[in-house]
Amino acid sequence: MGTRRNAQESVPAGGRLVSRTRRLDDTPLTALVRATERPHAVWTAPSEPAVLARGAAAYITTAGTNRFDAVREQAATVFASVDRPDAAPRAARPRFVGGFSFHTQHDNTGVWDGFPGAGFVLPHVQFTVTDDATYLTVNEYGADATPASVDRTLDNVATDARVDDDAGPPPGIRETARTTDRETWREQVKRVVARIESGDLEKAVLAQSLRATLDAPFSLPDTFERLGDAYPDCFRFAFHANGGGTFFGATPERLVTRHGGRLETGALASTAPRGDTPAGDDALEADLRESAKFQHEHQLVADSIRRQLDGHVRNVATGEQGVRKLTNVQHLFTPISADTDEHVLSLVDALHPTPAVGGLPPADALDAIREIEAFDRGWYAAPVGWFDADGDGTFAVGIRSAVAHDRTVTLFAGNGIVADSDPDAEWAEVLLKYRPILDALE
Repeated sequence: MGTRRNAQESVPAGGRLVSRTRRLDDTPLTALVRATERPHAVWTAPSEPAVLARGAAAYITTAGTNRFDAVREQAATVFASVDRPDAAPRAARPRFVGGFSFHTQHDNTGVWDGFPGAGFVLPHVQFTVTDDATYLTVNEYGADATPASVDRTLDNVATDARVDDDAGPPPGIRETARTTDRETWREQVKRVVARIESGDLEKAVLAQSLRATLDAPFSLPDTFERLGDAYPDCFRFAFHANGGGTFFGATPERLVTRHGGRLETGALASTAPRGDTPAGDDALEADLRESAKFQHEHQLVADSIRRQLDGHVRNVATGEQGVRKLTNVQHLFTPISADTDEHVLSLVDALHPTPAVGGLPPADALDAIREIEAFDRGWYAAPVGWFDADGDGTFAVGIRSAVAHDRTVTLFAGNGIVADSDPDAEWAEVLLKYRPILDALE
């Protein structure tokens, strides 16, 4: 993601961050994405401003077991010297946007070329779209950064985004190929179940990938708009890598939000399809709520999240379990909130991976995933999001996602395996989770 750098590089010390903001005429995010040939990042979240990042005032890339701390420390170097008028709206202030790989040891080759173990960009040009305004923020970082240079960029960029064409037709899918055939999948599930029965695991999440060949080149603006129309309550994201690929998706799963000392997270686990009729949908929801398997799987996730937060938060409150309904599937969901003084990246470190995408016990589940899965997850199911100088931010779990390269899109989906999991039922559930991306392309 971003300009090619060494695998592990610190931002230069002694620089100066100059940031200025200007309010623009109301401009939809779709217009901003269309006006930007290759945005470094696009981010939208329920009840948050949307952000588009263009260019890099500073770029952080790192890897290894201390990557969360390393990102936070390098960002602190940049934010320590900020020259910003106090009048700038909070939503439009500088922020780093990016993400992490799922595994600490990450193979950034193939479809993941250009996606490091951790990669974050402080936008040179940052558009922020709130409910009632659009803001342009220009950031420069370095020994030679000046308000005059930032003001010139503000003047040059302010009139760029004025076109809001409708989305073009989907590119169409010529063919698809799965990385895991059905017989191999059955064997993988059986191996996990055997470890559960032996007492080595309680749960492990197995994933697959699917390669789709398109009839026309991939268009991020069109795909992003279609995902927004179909999944308006999801976290939508897109990150462009120096290897040429774009990691994008529409995930229903918040990992964590930290805002002013308040934390929001939740357990999103157990999945059922949507019904073709209201009565059929209600019946599937009842099955989801009443299934001992689904309730057990969900409770494992909720209990683990609370344990992972222990020592990082206080006044933990668990809300009532409900059902989160999306266009094609529905999930059990339990909200969790707490008070905290910690940086959002410390909370991300504590929570990743949740059992909804990893398993239990966490370390043993990760070992099983690396051994049994047939591909590197890259940034799939990993934390993606943003943070600011105050340590506030939001991170989502990068599921319902894919990597696009011109006419090839590689999709990812997974499912939690527990003691009574049936391989064929799990196979069918994984297919449901490909639909959000496939529907946006077909």
